[in-house]
Amino acid sequence: MQHKERFDFLSTVSPFDLLSQEDLQTAAQALSLSHHYKDMTLFVQNKTQLNSVYIVFQGQLEQYILENEHKLMHALIDERGIYGGISILFNKGISIRTVRTLEDTTLYRLQKEPFLSLCSKNVDFTKYFTDRFGQRMLQKPYVSFIAQSARCNEDDLPPGFLNRSLHGLFSTEILTCREDETVQEVARSMTRAKRSSVIVLDQSGNHSGLITDHDLRQKVVASGMPFDIQAREIMSTPLVSIPADAQVFEALLQMMQQKIKHIAVVDEASHIQGIATEQDLLMAQGHSPVFLMNEIHRAETVAMIASRYQQLPGLIKTLIDNGARAGHLNRIITAFSDVILKKILEGALKELPKPPARFAFIVFGSEGRKEQTLKTDQDNAIIFEDVPDSSLQEVQAYFLDLGSRVCSRLNDVGFALCEYEIMAQNPKWCQPLKTWKEYFQTWIRTAEPEALLQASIFFDFRIGEGDASLVDELRLSLFSSLSGWAGFFRHLAENALYFKPPLDFFGNLSVRSKGEFKNTLDIKSPMRLIVDFARLYALQNKIPQTNTLERLREMQFQNVLDKEDHDELAHAYSYMMQMRLAHQIANMTEKNIPPDNYINPKELTHIEQQALKESLKRIRMAQGKMRMEHTQDIGIG
Repeated sequence: MQHKERFDFLSTVSPFDLLSQEDLQTAAQALSLSHHYKDMTLFVQNKTQLNSVYIVFQGQLEQYILENEHKLMHALIDERGIYGGISILFNKGISIRTVRTLEDTTLYRLQKEPFLSLCSKNVDFTKYFTDRFGQRMLQKPYVSFIAQSARCNEDDLPPGFLNRSLHGLFSTEILTCREDETVQEVARSMTRAKRSSVIVLDQSGNHSGLITDHDLRQKVVASGMPFDIQAREIMSTPLVSIPADAQVFEALLQMMQQKIKHIAVVDEASHIQGIATEQDLLMAQGHSPVFLMNEIHRAETVAMIASRYQQLPGLIKTLIDNGARAGHLNRIITAFSDVILKKILEGALKELPKPPARFAFIVFGSEGRKEQTLKTDQDNAIIFEDVPDSSLQEVQAYFLDLGSRVCSRLNDVGFALCEYEIMAQNPKWCQPLKTWKEYFQTWIRTAEPEALLQASIFFDFRIGEGDASLVDELRLSLFSSLSGWAGFFRHLAENALYFKPPLDFFGNLSVRSKGEFKNTLDIKSPMRLIVDFARLYALQNKIPQTNTLERLREMQFQNVLDKEDHDELAHAYSYMMQMRLAHQIANMTEKNIPPDNYINPKELTHIEQQALKESLKRIRMAQGKMRMEHTQDIGIG
């Protein structure tokens, strides 16, 4: 949005309408936009550290204090409403209330420093917040939470580094050059400015690419290129960028996926604000997944990939210690798995003739759902396009060879071979598209125990590498095959209802009474029940997502699941995933034993035990929904 529009908007917002034209201009210039989806928790009472004041541009927020599961001082924040000023001025910047989005919402944010500057210069502006604070101090819940917050110290605040925005974590000193400048001139400019990158501008002054120290070393010096070649010949293009309001996590993930160490940071108008580098984020958080991902990209042998992959548990431990959420950790682990698969597949393809047909290497199970932990084996297959019967045997032999090479090398890296042989090296799972369609249709129509097991594994599929159109066609065929087969969903529900969360009659945690893992519970089992629940309703409502949390979110969007049930199930799943990952990391880094899923409740704090019990109770409620809605045949969509 242009400055004038920001100025005009801000002039209609109290108390900014009390400012002088000059101060209003300054405030408008300092505004930035951030976009948030419906039903997102933005701030949590007495936990979230606020570094900005937020103004609703479009959408609606709700704010409340939660006490004994009751919402106190509940209020709505409509367009032009403000949140954060009182927390910054009177509560050490700690959010006094919990704030959630009630719909897709766009917020203006004014960072703390310019906000405090306005307060110091404008008595009436400050009085607006002091008056509101005084009114609220007459209310008991407000006083209680302010007092509770005052007893907190910085150690009590969640570190949450990955959830921080990029503000303050990147250099705002931007160096530019023209496309026709020589690389020697560019290198001299970078040396004088002591910068590791330069943005390349085209003849119109638009950003066309980026040159880094690495580009100069690799593309010029190491390759023996003349120093008088033009900047356009070695620049990386297009310029990869990310909004300044994006989270550190998003920047790290994009760097990993794009195989870069520099990323342009832009404002809402796509104007470059600066350059964030791997080093910036490395210094800020102490350890960087970007660094490890780049090391895997540079690895030249399977042994080198394996040695880098062995460093992942230590990295995940650091991220957990720095406040990373389970969903972020799953995505990071999955990103590593994806790039390793791609690298190994590319290496195998170079050893073979050109593929005789279009194909897709697909993944299933936890990897198919992007929910991998540190204890995982292979679940993969190959789909290739339909070919004439006369060439089928030859084509399949090629892809079986490819699958065997890939699966063997994945095993060498650390992804164990599947004990049930669900891998691309198995002829049964290396088939043309028409055979996969027949598999799916058979499993749906027979609905026998073996078929249901296959469905629970293979229906959570996504592309690992290859031709995505084959995967899209298979998914459309799956949804078409499900139409009119309500009995399949009844069988799926019955299968999911057969297993119970590990709670006894009195609601206490139930553990194993004997065996190697005596006095423990398998945390993966109740998580699987939520996975089964989400899969059933996703298939029934033609939801293409495979990730469990994304499925639950889409179910809420389609009114299959109400907001309260969604929030409770999503929280339960995320909590157990966090516990599972932390346990696996502790096994690998502290106990020096292989990761597993067996939690000893006695090693949990009382609060952790209670939270786990509540999570398991939520699963019982989900099973109740399945039982009620699938006691009779139900069609889909």
